[in-house]
Amino acid sequence: MNRGIVTAISAIGIAQGLKIITNKRLTGKWDWRPIIQTGGMPSSHSAGVASLATYIAANRGTGHIETALAVVFGSIVMYDAQGIRRHTGEIAQLVNDLEDHFGEISEKYPSIDFDFVEREKELKEKLGHQPIEVLGGGIFGILYGLISAKLEDRK
Repeated sequence: MNRGIVTAISAIGIAQGLKIITNKRLTGKWDWRPIIQTGGMPSSHSAGVASLATYIAANRGTGHIETALAVVFGSIVMYDAQGIRRHTGEIAQLVNDLEDHFGEISEKYPSIDFDFVEREKELKEKLGHQPIEVLGGGIFGILYGLISAKLEDRK
């Protein structure tokens, strides 16, 4: 199997597993849900793309076109994780809060002709990452990519 793919996918899986430990340190409680959730420390997206770019650079060299592709696309993924996706989650939180306030208003003032129908499910708020979470995933990915390349060199 392609070692670069294995490196990236296993880095993503390990980073998702590490979220359980970081969540425990943050909340003081063991919770397995972070393993399947988006957001959190470390960013598995960042870990995956950083490990792949590092693995390629270690095997092909930094001047190779494959390294350039991995770095550019990895940078886009990491920027998106801490930028657009994080802001989308913040907007979702505001919408959920606004919906709660509309619910309170409609209960307090039933005489107002206001047809408010509350959604069954709130919008998902944790979509992206804080910059430190992206950095953590990136550092983990770089180290993991180097280890993967060194282990391959031994063979």
